[in-house]
Amino acid sequence: MISYVKGSLEYVSEGFIIVDNNGIGYKIYVSPKLMAGLGDIGSQVKIFTYTSVREDDISLYGFENFDELEIFNKLITVSGIGPKGALGIISTLPPKDFVMAVISEDVKEISKAQGVGKKTAQRIILELKDKFKSEDFIESTAFGESNGLAGDIVGDPKFETIEALSSLGYSRSESAKAVSDVYEEGLSTEDLLKLALKKLAKF
Repeated sequence: MISYVKGSLEYVSEGFIIVDNNGIGYKIYVSPKLMAGLGDIGSQVKIFTYTSVREDDISLYGFENFDELEIFNKLITVSGIGPKGALGIISTLPPKDFVMAVISEDVKEISKAQGVGKKTAQRIILELKDKFKSEDFIESTAFGESNGLAGDIVGDPKFETIEALSSLGYSRSESAKAVSDVYEEGLSTEDLLKLALKKLAKF
């Protein structure tokens, strides 16, 4: 298993790059979003990778950080979602936004990814929502040098409010939906909780 490839960016093509590491060129499939931020040919890059092994093929898929890799690993467990499809979803939705879309059962948001229709989005939510329900998920994303997803979730008013509402007895999905409906940039957890409770009281 190759955890990451670090080296010189030697070639960029549609859908993949080649990174030279000690004279070995690694072909890595990456999202357009990641490719756009890599810099010029010759730049030093570090790409976190997933090794896909099939009977007739071994391929590397690349990610900017462990957070994206964690979401990718969960997505490819969904029936009908392969590595390329998962990569497309990650390119459209950053990890934190994807988690929020799943727990709030936001089919429309997930359907924004290329090639993902309503039925596929519903299947993704159905098969993954239980994996994002507890503190175990947040703990599992506390990867070494990556402070991204774990730090974002722990300090994000939206997720803190969802946890508070869940502790009051509301389900995770109805809490997330209420938070999504009332959320505005800049709101504190306390203010967001008050607004979400008012929203839930009207249901």
